[in-house]
Amino acid sequence: MAGGGGGGAGPKHDDLTPHPVKDQLPGVSYCITSPPPWPEAVLLGFQHYLVMLGTTVIIPTALVPQMGGNNEDKAVVIQTLLFVAGINTLLQSFFGTRLPAVIGGSYTFVLPTISIILAGRYANEPNPHTKFLRIMRGTQGALIVASALQIIVGFSGLWRNVARYLSPLSAAPLVALVGFGLYELGFPSVAKCVEIGLPELILLVIFAMYLPHTVHMLKSIFDRFAVLFTIPIVWLYAYLLTVGGAYRNAPPKTQFHCRTDRSGLIGGAPWIRVPYPFQWGAPTFDAGEAFAMMAASFVALVESTGAFIAVSRYASATPIPPSVLSRGIGWQGIGILLDGLFGTGNGSSVSVENAGLLALTRVGSRRVVQISAGFMIFFSILGKFGAVFASIPAPIFAALYCIFFAYAGSAGFGFLQFCNLNSFRTKFILGFSVFMGLSVPQYFNEYTSVAGYGPVHTHSRWFNDIVNVIFSSKAFVAGFVAYLLDNTIQRHESSVRKDRGYHWWDKFRSYRTDTRSEEFYSLPFNLNKFFPSV
Repeated sequence: MAGGGGGGAGPKHDDLTPHPVKDQLPGVSYCITSPPPWPEAVLLGFQHYLVMLGTTVIIPTALVPQMGGNNEDKAVVIQTLLFVAGINTLLQSFFGTRLPAVIGGSYTFVLPTISIILAGRYANEPNPHTKFLRIMRGTQGALIVASALQIIVGFSGLWRNVARYLSPLSAAPLVALVGFGLYELGFPSVAKCVEIGLPELILLVIFAMYLPHTVHMLKSIFDRFAVLFTIPIVWLYAYLLTVGGAYRNAPPKTQFHCRTDRSGLIGGAPWIRVPYPFQWGAPTFDAGEAFAMMAASFVALVESTGAFIAVSRYASATPIPPSVLSRGIGWQGIGILLDGLFGTGNGSSVSVENAGLLALTRVGSRRVVQISAGFMIFFSILGKFGAVFASIPAPIFAALYCIFFAYAGSAGFGFLQFCNLNSFRTKFILGFSVFMGLSVPQYFNEYTSVAGYGPVHTHSRWFNDIVNVIFSSKAFVAGFVAYLLDNTIQRHESSVRKDRGYHWWDKFRSYRTDTRSEEFYSLPFNLNKFFPSV
């Protein structure tokens, strides 16, 4: 092909070539296997701990009072969730996918937990604390049964066979909505106390995006530690507003969201306490509740698949081999089993906000996330110290989510570089799956908020819960629709194979066909000999 027009008039040929396709994301400062220097790694690990605290605090804060628990109970549940998250993150980074993924609390499990709270058999329990213990034991039983689903699907290699048919085209809507599908936790929560949330959001953008390019000497410090710079500034400002009496006559709801002394955690938390299995008593089992929790476990499995793919991208690793993904899902099932044994009141999945933090810091190092797991375990045992950080007002976390969920979602769009966007088949599958992924859960959520129960309302409560849980997940609906259409519409035509980007991932479908898989995903301590990846 000839170059641009003569006389320097036309654009150069180089300017007109599209951006080259990249198996691994360029521009990442530290990839999985290259840890930053220790002082930096510890600070980055602490930052990951701070970011995952939001979900860890928000979920028990919403659920424990409904169960009948008081502030002491809430503090212990948060500590337990934090403790188990630390263990699960370590297990996942050593034996699971080996990706720098934080495994924390999951909003997917909230719906079936609320269903357990509203179950008839707890309704006539007069003592709130006894009611709390009974509901918690019911949740534990359901989680223990539900964990079996991921353990079996993961370790049997069943999920490996499903993931083999995933193409960049069907991965894009799944990963995109794993991030963007959480939009309700972004600005709506910032706006619950806009005078705290908005400054955090604006400061974070300034520190992460503008300052590094204006102050060149400290470039990597500002964008890498933007969260550590901005949270203390806004938290102090929120504290001054609280002490200064800005909310003295505000309605209780505003006080709850804005004040720094409203969480009741510092008073409720013990100084030192090690969470232990069956701390609430022996779990109780109910078949219907277990089925509903299994549906949540299945949805979390699909959402985590999307989040793992985003994490592998931002850690500058090669696309995750299906066998490694399946292994990770199996270990996540063990994580949910631990949730059930310890009694966290909630299941586990990959933390989407921490996947976004990898992108903001451009540090995808495994060691950093292992250090953050150490912080989780440390602060969960030293209750009072952990409670100090846990009492950061929720709108500050929501401001972080606006950026981190967006980053995680944009990882999904990144996979479109492998697809032919000029193909009508691609446009239909991409557009329809994203649209339905937003539209179907919107209907379910709207219906539920008006009627008080989901659109599926039969006499069988567990059946209702299963359907309502599955179709309330935006990532699940989008991923399912894209996967189904991509694998059924004209899939045997050779041009379609290229259009969907399937050929780009050929060498990553098996663990052994790309030498880089060994570098990123091999097990430690020579365990690959005993547990080979195929």
